[in-house]
Amino acid sequence: MEKADTIVLMAIHPIVIYGEPVLHQRAEKITDFDEELATLIADMHETLDASNGVGLAAPQIGVGKRIFVFNAEDEEAGVRRRGTFINPLLIASKVPDTRPDPDEETEGCLSVPSLDFPLKRADRVTVNGLDETGQSVSLTAEGWFARIMQHEYDHLQGTLYVDRLDKRWSKKWKKEQSANGYNVPGQSWTPGIDPDPFGH
Repeated sequence: MEKADTIVLMAIHPIVIYGEPVLHQRAEKITDFDEELATLIADMHETLDASNGVGLAAPQIGVGKRIFVFNAEDEEAGVRRRGTFINPLLIASKVPDTRPDPDEETEGCLSVPSLDFPLKRADRVTVNGLDETGQSVSLTAEGWFARIMQHEYDHLQGTLYVDRLDKRWSKKWKKEQSANGYNVPGQSWTPGIDPDPFGH
């Protein structure tokens, strides 16, 4: 029993926090579809499930590779989607010029624990990439699920959602960033061990 518990814990990776260099760099393209990659994907899914999040990019667990996983309701399509995108390319509709609605358009991020801010996003996206076997996959999404795709894709570009906030919300973010110490490397939290920063 102890051995099984140890295996589970090893598969759940700490999630690094804003300020860790890997989060702010463009991730590298994946070229080898091997056992190491399969293990990484399995670990990412397990870490995501333990975090109660909807998406997780490899840089968030300290791995600078172009891969993200997701597990969330696609309300527009009426289905729950769980999957993996490797070396993705995202094509988005135009982001509206209007201000984000604090009640309907707020985001959070596992790498910016306990905080959330309103952000305007494109309403429709298409993501093309590869799955864990190297086969081509494509997904078109709207609404909330499109927001998730944009959020995770941004991580692979070295961009976090708080980097995109408008002037008003960016000012609030800078205050919270300073108050929480989210500006230095070396910080992380581990799902299933540390308290859930979003209170799930």
